[in-house]
Amino acid sequence: MKFLCLPGAYGSAKNFKVQLGPLAEELESRGLGTFTYSQGIHEVTPPTGWEDYFGSLPLYRFLDTSRGDAFETLRRLRHVPHGMRPEDTMRAFQAARSGQDWHQRAWREAMDSVFKTIDEDPEIDAIIGYSEGAMVGASLIVEEGLRCKRSGAPRRIKFAIFISGAPPLKIESQDKIVAQLVDESGIVIDIPTFHIFGCEDAFLSSAVALFNVCDQDSARMYDHGLGHIVPRDAENVGLLSKLLQDVVPKVEDEYRRADAERPIASRPKLIRSGSETDEELVFDLKGSDFTAAMLRSVC
Repeated sequence: MKFLCLPGAYGSAKNFKVQLGPLAEELESRGLGTFTYSQGIHEVTPPTGWEDYFGSLPLYRFLDTSRGDAFETLRRLRHVPHGMRPEDTMRAFQAARSGQDWHQRAWREAMDSVFKTIDEDPEIDAIIGYSEGAMVGASLIVEEGLRCKRSGAPRRIKFAIFISGAPPLKIESQDKIVAQLVDESGIVIDIPTFHIFGCEDAFLSSAVALFNVCDQDSARMYDHGLGHIVPRDAENVGLLSKLLQDVVPKVEDEYRRADAERPIASRPKLIRSGSETDEELVFDLKGSDFTAAMLRSVC
C-alpha cells in the first residue's frame, strides 16, 4: 500500500514525517507500505504561548478558520458534561459553536486539495490521518464512495488508519457543516479501518464517534493509553506494527480477489482472522476502565 499521510491542525508534511517516523519506518521495514506526506493549504500562526509546541514553521491547516479563535475548541470542551455518549458529546459541542460554522467554500477547498493530491499520484490507495487530517481523510472516503455510486468513478482508498480522529463532516444546509454521527447517518465508511487513540485524550469522544460510523466488521481499535498524540515509543510502535502486520495483508488479499471477481467499484468486507490472540491485542485497552466503559456504552 501507499499511504497518503495527513497531519493535524497546525501541522505540516515535514513535521508529520517526524511525528509518524518511528511507526512509518517500522511498517515500511515489514513491507506493509510506503508513505507520502501532504498538508493543508492555509498557512497559520500558532497561538501565543504555543509557538514551540507544534514544531518548526511554517504550519498549516486544511480548514480555513482564520476568522475564529484557534483554541476556542479546547475551551468549549471544558463545558461538555462527562459521561455523555460520544454522539451526544459531538452534538453538544456543535450546538456550543452555533454561528461559527465553516463555510461551504472553505470545506470544499479542503476536500478538493486532498483529492488533487490523490489524483496526482496513482499509487496512493490508503490514508493515515491524525486529528484534523483524520477528519478530512474520513470525509474524503465518504465522498469517494458517493461519487462511485453516482457516476461509477473508481474508488482509490481501500484502507485507512485514523489517529485521534473525528467523524466525517457533511454539508447540512447553507453554510453549515456538521459531523456525521452513527445514530443519525448510520455506517458511512465501508472500507477497513484501524483506529488509534489514547484514553487520556481530551478529544476521545470524537475518536470513538469516528469508530462508530465505520463498518464494524472491519474496524479495529488500539488505545495507546496517552493523550492527543501520535505514539512514538517503542512499546506502542511494536504492538501497532504487529497488529498491522496481520491487518494490512488481509486487506490487500481481499482486494486482489475482488479485482479478479468483480468491478473495482464493488468493495468487499474485511474478514477478521478470528485469532483470540489477535483480538486480545486489538482490544487491549492497557487497563483503561474509562475507555472500556465508553466503548461498552457505544458499541
